[in-house]
Amino acid sequence: MARISASVYTSHVPAIGAALDLGKTAEPYWQPVFQGYDFSKQWLKEQKPDVIFLVYNDHANAFSLDLIPTFAIGTAAEFAVADEGWGPRPVPKVIGHPKLAGHIAQSVIQDDFDLTIVNKMDIDHGLTVPLSLMCGHPKAWPCPVIPFAVNVVQYPAPSGRRCYMLGKAIRKAIESYDEPLNVQIWGTGGMSHQLQGPRAGLINKEFDTDFLDRLIADPEGLSKMPHIDYVREAGSEGIELVMWLIARGAMNDVNGGSKPPTVRHRFYHVPASNTAVGHLILENN
Repeated sequence: MARISASVYTSHVPAIGAALDLGKTAEPYWQPVFQGYDFSKQWLKEQKPDVIFLVYNDHANAFSLDLIPTFAIGTAAEFAVADEGWGPRPVPKVIGHPKLAGHIAQSVIQDDFDLTIVNKMDIDHGLTVPLSLMCGHPKAWPCPVIPFAVNVVQYPAPSGRRCYMLGKAIRKAIESYDEPLNVQIWGTGGMSHQLQGPRAGLINKEFDTDFLDRLIADPEGLSKMPHIDYVREAGSEGIELVMWLIARGAMNDVNGGSKPPTVRHRFYHVPASNTAVGHLILENN
């Protein structure tokens, strides 16, 4: 049977993608950011996942404001890189896993979560930047990726509790798949940031640090945080952090396991463009 071996959490700042693509990673401003992922690159090579289930948000590339699914699972065989206004990023296309994605959709929908099934969509920096941070510049990504898009762009966004419980349902679906796959689940977006209005440029290091602490030690309690707290403390775009709760809800310890996950890596840096960068790797025990 398939199993989830680990969860990965990371910001997906678009300027990070630009810095990678333009060869700026060694510049004094960017070097500390990318050094924070040196361990992670080696870790991923050693772990060799068969599939990555990657939770992210689209930035009006696959979905416009005319059509906004709350939860959308990509079931295609491959996904092209979106042109976000300055041409597609020079990264490999994403190879999907239609069979597992279809199985997850079937299971999760039968578990009373409404998913939008997407058979064709382009993927943007929300998905490609995390892959670049963890993989560098490969000719092809190391394994198939199942894109899972969450609406955190247009209110109403799903609650943290809903996301956390969805993670549990995704775990159940993966574990019922009849093939011995090593699956990782990634939660991306955040951390604290605001892109517009009087508070543009807001970064709340205290909130971010506390969020990471609670994500590790008290995800159940963290899942109950209301939207207003995210917006007040982490800025209007801080709501992206609810996507991390999907990945955390899929871990062993909150699904009957007796041991907490092992924290393999934790990293936090301010600033990267106009936001804070957070990163965490948890391994199941």
